[in-house]
Amino acid sequence: MEFPMPRLPDQVDAPMTPRQLATLRTLSAEAYQPKLFEKNLTAREAERRIAALKAEIELAYSF
Repeated sequence: MEFPMPRLPDQVDAPMTPRQLATLRTLSAEAYQPKLFEKNLTAREAERRIAALKAEIELAYSF
């Protein structure tokens, strides 16, 4: 089992990357959840929202 690399304190609160911004914008539109898209998230919160949206979309397509 591989464990993720621990983040340094400055990385934990870092703003989301441009790639995360684009992914979050696309997924929130696809999932009809525009309120989940915010421009001023941390990278960690963006990761959480992206994972949640991917799971929601995958569940919707499974029916």
